[in-house]
Amino acid sequence: MTRKKMLKFGIQNGLNVARAGFSEDQILTACLLADRTGYDSIWYMDHSNVPQWTKAIVNDPWVMLSAIAATTRHVELGTCVTDAIRRHPSNIALASITLDRVSKGRATLGIGAGEAQNLKEFNIPFDNPVSKWEEQLQVIKLLFGSSPENTVDFNGKYYQLTKACLQAKPIRKPHPPIYMAAGGQRTLKMTGKYGDGWLPIGYTPELFEDHAKTIKDSMKENNRSKEDQDNFQYALDIDVYFSDDAEESWAKMKEAVKVSLFKPEVLRVHGIKEIEGFDFKKYFTEYSMSNQDWIVKMREGATTIPDSVARSSVAVGTPDDVIPVFERFRKAGVNHFVIRFWGSNYFGSIDKFASKVMPYFKEKHNK
Repeated sequence: MTRKKMLKFGIQNGLNVARAGFSEDQILTACLLADRTGYDSIWYMDHSNVPQWTKAIVNDPWVMLSAIAATTRHVELGTCVTDAIRRHPSNIALASITLDRVSKGRATLGIGAGEAQNLKEFNIPFDNPVSKWEEQLQVIKLLFGSSPENTVDFNGKYYQLTKACLQAKPIRKPHPPIYMAAGGQRTLKMTGKYGDGWLPIGYTPELFEDHAKTIKDSMKENNRSKEDQDNFQYALDIDVYFSDDAEESWAKMKEAVKVSLFKPEVLRVHGIKEIEGFDFKKYFTEYSMSNQDWIVKMREGATTIPDSVARSSVAVGTPDDVIPVFERFRKAGVNHFVIRFWGSNYFGSIDKFASKVMPYFKEKHNK
């Protein structure tokens, strides 16, 4: 008999929280509310800045997650997502272990290859990010198991270790789970090889199904254990906007949603013709939110995405409107939803989802 996977729900302190300019005390209060109302996880974004919103507050995720760990008791805590391009992987490994220890075994490492937005203005090189990321993952995993009695060596192209070790053991075994933010074929295959979970953003159900299959195939190709395959977390960073009038709210937000979906894999899966002259590779390596030229190009290109495709990626309206969107993603394979709540009543949204949406899924699918 196949063991049924439990559905998990978490909240993401991402661009939604930064844009609102919430104070640290407000964020901690929201996290305490989520912990007490039955959410399974809390996540914190890792950005240097968001210059298009001058009144936004952007904090360091590791420091904030430690404060959240002291405020909460039950939820898992993770970065959504960090990148080791700005830090040596030894720093990421030790931060993950430290968070695991101060939270008494609740840490998760969400990690990606990085993006130009966090690097360009600081003159941090963004060359060969995926190759660097693969080495980073290897180094982090080695260091998770290191100690003075078990030093480790690594001789990569970008990173080298010589009799290196960390001197703190994680509580979670064998180490804090690694959720990978992957969206291209190469990184999806890496997720199947190295990851304990997958945490993408800006997806339609059809794209999620397509990419989840690539990860599953990679896990088999890399001879991952049945336990690894069964316990793998297919997470999704998803936007929720509660509103009494779904149509009115959708009209206001659809341009931004289409921009978030404007990427080659979405166009491929949905059979949408690529925009002539738009260089996606250049966009992802040079774009930063302070570059108005790229923002204009993105908006123009994104208009080609049909409303029906864009709307399937977000949950807008009343709880009754929201439930079918989550149900469709669950059928696509999502077993861990990481929610960014938008709108004026952040605390009310956390509570409303916990009381009106989560019970439907927990009663129906977690029995």
